[in-house]
This record gives sequence, C-alpha cells and structure tokens, in this order.
Amino acid sequence: MANTFHDILGQLRKNQYAPVYFFQGDEPFYIDRLVKHIEENAIDSGLRDFNQVVLYGKDTDLPTVLNHAKGFPMMSERKVVIVKEAQELTGIDKEIGDKLLGAYLENPQPSTILVFSYKYKKLDKRKKIAKAIDAKAVMFTSDKMYDNKLPAWVDEFVKEKGKKIDQKALQLIVENIGNNLTRISNEIDKLLINIGAEDVITADHVYKNIGISKEYNVFELQKALGYKNVLKANQIINYFDSDPRSNPIIPIIANIFTFYNKLLLVHKSPDKSDRGLASLLGVNPFFVKDYTMASRNYSLPKVMANIKHLKVADMKSKGIDYPKQTEGEILKELVFNLLH
Repeated sequence: MANTFHDILGQLRKNQYAPVYFFQGDEPFYIDRLVKHIEENAIDSGLRDFNQVVLYGKDTDLPTVLNHAKGFPMMSERKVVIVKEAQELTGIDKEIGDKLLGAYLENPQPSTILVFSYKYKKLDKRKKIAKAIDAKAVMFTSDKMYDNKLPAWVDEFVKEKGKKIDQKALQLIVENIGNNLTRISNEIDKLLINIGAEDVITADHVYKNIGISKEYNVFELQKALGYKNVLKANQIINYFDSDPRSNPIIPIIANIFTFYNKLLLVHKSPDKSDRGLASLLGVNPFFVKDYTMASRNYSLPKVMANIKHLKVADMKSKGIDYPKQTEGEILKELVFNLLH
C-alpha cells in the first residue's frame, strides 16, 4: 500500500498505526521524520524499555527481527520494532526475504508495529518481496528532491514553522546548501532559534547564522558570472581559495553547473515571459532578470561549451583523467574558461 509522506504522517498523528511499515528511497529526510514520529509517539515513554526494540540492519538478521515482531507487549497495547539501516539487513531482498518476511506479512502480529528504514536505495519492484510489501504493508518511497522544487519546499517548510522567508534568503539557502533536506531543515531550525520573535528570515539572518559570507558565496559567484563581472568573480574565487575547507570545490561546481543548466533551459524555452521562466526554472520571478541577463551574455553554444568546462572541472576535482591540481587552481581555470 503505497502512500505519500503527508498521508502517513497524518495517520500517525491520529494514533492510527499499521502492523508493518517499509520506508525506502534516496532522500532520508522524510524517512527519518516518519521513523522518529513512531519512535517517540507510538508508546508512552515509561513503557518503551519493555516494548520498543531498535535494531540495526548490519548488526542483526531477518529471523531475529521477526522473532521480536512476533512477541507480545508488556503492560501496553502495542509493541514497536524498528529496523534502522534496513538496507544492510542480509537477505531482505533475496529468497530468505521472500520466505520469512513474506510469510510474516500474510499474518502479522496485530499488537506489533514493525518498521523498516531502508535508506539510500529501493527494493527492485519486480521482485516478489517488493510486491508483497507493497500489497500488505504501508510502503513509502522517498525520492531525491529535484533542484527546481527546492525553493517551494523551503518556503513551505518555513511556513510550517509559523514564519516567513524573504526571497533572497531563500535563494541563498538553496544555492549554498544544495538539495540536502536534512541539512536545510537543521539550518532553518537554528535560524529560527536565533531570530527569536521576528517573523521573517532575511538574507542578513542567513549571512550571520549559516556561515555564508555576505559578499563571497556561491549565490554571488553565479550572479557575477551571469553579469560577466570578471573582477567580482575572481575576488570570490580567491576568497574560496583562502579557505578551501569552508568552501569545498565539489558543491561549488555543482551549483555553477545548475546555473548554466538553467541558462540552457532559458535558451530553449518557447515561453520567455517572467512567469513562464520562473515556473520552468523553479525560481521566484524576482530572480528571473538575472537569468535573462545571463542568457544575453552567453549564447547557446557558449552555454553548452561552459557545461563541458564544468564537467572537466568536476573530473579534475575528483582526480579523474587529469594531472593533479589544487582546488584553487581548478576553480580559477574554470572561471576563466566560463567567462572567456
């Protein structure tokens, strides 16, 4: 029984639990939230020592998990068995999984909540056990968040906390943290503590509390590249080179790649209106002017050439097929190639 995150969370908040949950996928944020809710709410805190078992896939096996699941609760209406790192559980996607877990799914212990946290991968949906879980358990697949969906996600996450976020602050978070939802949520939670009673997260809050330089960050680098501001772009790269530990090269290249990939979309889009481009790029209309200006500064062939430069820089940063260079040398060479 496949469900959305909000469907499942809504049921859990109503104290409506299923016998078996299977949470899988590449994005751990939603999986962790669901598991945490069950772990903290399914059983009263005073009864957890007797009725809640947390196992780790690499340290256990399927027969042990199911033996716990088949047990009865003590002085409680239910028992909880949580398998974290279930992707490390030997045989879960093999014949033993078909046999043992498949049999349990046919007749689960009604007083047990059995939870599998199967992160960073998915069961092959063609396999027998995947079909059995989908049919008999509550299955949720947490897919990686697409970059163009991130701004709306951050905006909604902040609203759920009872606050607002201005567009520059939102863009700074997205461009500098990337699509790691767990890190984004942690940084926003810290921001909310620091802004206290203030209603709106601003760019200044982000600069002050997330460790992003107001002048020298990936967002400003993208802007400098877009407007072909050679001096500013090189100042930012030199700043990154002065503190490579705080400015690792791989996320920088990934963010610049996303920027030029969006320029590619601008060039190919039949709808060049602000509203149309904002929807296509997944950005607020306020920032569309930066992309339209950049598309005028970079022809389609140059955008495609720059994407190739970025792929080369990525391989260099990972030590693949090119002579060894420092991160600063790679970034300086990259910026030169992008601008000229």
